[in-house]
Amino acid sequence: MADIQRAVREKYGAIATAVRDSGVNDGCCGPARCGCGDPVTSNLYSDAETGGLPADAVTASLGCGNPTALVALEPGQTVLDLGSGGGIDVLLSAKRVGPTGKVYGLDMTDEMLALARENQHKAGATNVEFLKGTIEAIPLPDNSVDVIISNCVINLSSDKDAVLREAFRVLKPGGRFAVSDVVVRGDVPADIRRSMELWVGCIAGALRDTEYVDKLKAAGFGDVDVEPWRVYKVDDARAFLRETGVDADHLAPMVEDKFASAFIRGRKPEATSCCGPTCCK
Repeated sequence: MADIQRAVREKYGAIATAVRDSGVNDGCCGPARCGCGDPVTSNLYSDAETGGLPADAVTASLGCGNPTALVALEPGQTVLDLGSGGGIDVLLSAKRVGPTGKVYGLDMTDEMLALARENQHKAGATNVEFLKGTIEAIPLPDNSVDVIISNCVINLSSDKDAVLREAFRVLKPGGRFAVSDVVVRGDVPADIRRSMELWVGCIAGALRDTEYVDKLKAAGFGDVDVEPWRVYKVDDARAFLRETGVDADHLAPMVEDKFASAFIRGRKPEATSCCGPTCCK
């Protein structure tokens, strides 16, 4: 797990530095380096959403979806973004929960946290706080958050069960889990899966859609749903695969329609009142 976290820090730290220095995302997951920029990260937000945000928050967006579109945020709510990066989803959420609400962004990469805080300052967002930590050990109390969002980050964790347990812990009863993530649909040979995961997310780790459902339920979530919304085609990855020495035509029958960005939802059950003789003393 430590090796994976170090690799994530290095890659995303380099991206944040590139954005801060030049305003250009030429790091991993940009079209110049990974070949995954356009099919994976394009057209996730409307112009109306990004129009009022600092340019660096938009440039540093590395997600595979728009989790803020998954859930109806309400004024006064507390929201947590797991792996908040440059802060785009935090800032969008902050507008929707208003001055009586609060949005936390959690990230383990110093460079991304520095970039996010700069973007917060530029946006004038006073109801935002960026925290340093890992998504496997969230630095917030039990039952303290109304909504958890995340954008193509949980797939990077080597201990997804811990992430989901922590998400369940910090959510209030009735709280909602609404994230975007990469999923695998069906069986794919391990070596081929690795090539496609490198293209989609730069660091492997995507769950099968059925695994995601099982893990969410095991963590205690109800109302679980995994909805693929952008299915990747082998032609999208052709240039990247060619550069890495993979024959895309040979690969196509084994990977076509097997990798997708998905909306993943769950809910922490409401607290139940106990009226039996043994638990209401």
